Amino acid sequence: MFPILDLRGNVVAFGGRKAPDAEGPKYINTADTPVFKKSHTMYALNFAKASCAEQVVLCEGYMDVIALHQAGITNAVAPLGTAFTREQARLLARYTKEVAVTLDADEAGKKATDRAIEICTDAGLKVRVVRIPDGKDPDEFLRAHPEDGASRFRALLDGAGNDVEYRLFELSRQVDMSTADGVVKFLDGAAKVLGSLDSVIERDV
Repeated sequence: MFPILDLRGNVVAFGGRKAPDAEGPKYINTADTPVFKKSHTMYALNFAKASCAEQVVLCEGYMDVIALHQAGITNAVAPLGTAFTREQARLLARYTKEVAVTLDADEAGKKATDRAIEICTDAGLKVRVVRIPDGKDPDEFLRAHPEDGASRFRALLDGAGNDVEYRLFELSRQVDMSTADGVVKFLDGAAKVLGSLDSVIERDV
């Protein structure tokens, strides 16, 4: 069970994560109440707001956020076991300029990352996408490197590409770049990505 706090530090709800091998949904939260609306709330933002003026780290779940905060990376937050919403993005935009997305590397996670990019961009936030080696989540990555996990994770944050670089990278993974057909497919997709950009300067870069 995870207490969910509002921006003033008051407990307003609880989130539960199912035990291993248990049936049912992975997460279940307190139902919406007059003081709690999960689609408008970010887990640990009450702590992260003090250190996220430049960037906030968007995680998948509670344990990732807790692990990062324990490692001294105190600008980490998560949606409450549900899809990231436009209301949550607008809330983050009040406290930060940029979102570093660290959602899962599986197909569901990639779809969630694409959606987070769109939502954050619409909210006026810059976006970077953190690619964690071996498809690990932040909690797994930090546990795999007990001695220097925090410094390694900070290096991943520093090296994270922006949303355009991420989309181009994903395109390159979907085709065989060693063949002419693969290169043509990649360039066709890349042209569509670049064509979607409003900034001529960004397109040129």
